[in-house]
Amino acid sequence: MNGLRVDLNEGETMIQSIGVIGAGQMGNGIAQVAACAGYDVVMIDIKDEYVEKGLGTIQFSLGKLVSKERMTQADADAALARITTGTDRGMCADCDLVVEAVPEILALKADIFSELDSICKPETILASNTSSISITTIAGSTNRPDKVIGMHFMNPVPIMKLVEIINGADTSDMTNTAVVAAAEKMGKTALSCNDAPGFVSNRILCPMINEAILTLQEGVAEPEAIDGIMKLGMNHPIGPLALSDLIGNDTVLHIMNVLHEGFGTEKYAPAPLLVQMVEEGKLGRKSGQGFYTY
Repeated sequence: MNGLRVDLNEGETMIQSIGVIGAGQMGNGIAQVAACAGYDVVMIDIKDEYVEKGLGTIQFSLGKLVSKERMTQADADAALARITTGTDRGMCADCDLVVEAVPEILALKADIFSELDSICKPETILASNTSSISITTIAGSTNRPDKVIGMHFMNPVPIMKLVEIINGADTSDMTNTAVVAAAEKMGKTALSCNDAPGFVSNRILCPMINEAILTLQEGVAEPEAIDGIMKLGMNHPIGPLALSDLIGNDTVLHIMNVLHEGFGTEKYAPAPLLVQMVEEGKLGRKSGQGFYTY
């Protein structure tokens, strides 16, 4: 155990500053918890309005924490002061860790990682907040695959305790140690896994959601009954259909397609009802209509 503590402390000292690419829901949450943990943070997005909206979300979130007396105003002000924002990815050139939190589009992520690889200092660790795209594939767009890793934060980032750490085929032990230490400094529980379709979280979660959709499709029960049975009988905090609406039915479909293609078995085929709903724009909470009306 002593050796492990030494490794974690060494890993922690490796990371002093963190860049976040993307100021949306996930990106601003990551920037917030990193700044609250004492890291200097650079939050970058492609437009000033996106950056300003992300910063506003952080200010609102910190204000709520202060009002609930979960942190002092002085600590909230100090955290905000640690966050620098902009639209130039070159601003994260000297960061020790850069976390990408952009939409789940492989080509977009590959372009960003290739650019970061050319911008950032050689020792910078590059992490993706992807929920399903292969870390090994993303790492292939860089010349530092040993320093590329997955940091899958859960939504909402300031509240959820887990960070799923995904090691690509070439991710080094040192990279894993440093990133686990950084996540723990942010107050998270970091649990590691190896790169595989859906990793652990979505490989298990999304087929369960898909099975609930098949259950509805086959007329076994109404949405309220399906969700109620899983909440009350299995102690789930939210039913699978309501959870699909929360995640976004398009996102669930994307992950099911990743699993289906990755494993090549019909076990992971998306439910026809899920495909239909996405085609009809019934994406869940973000569109106002999914398995429920919002």
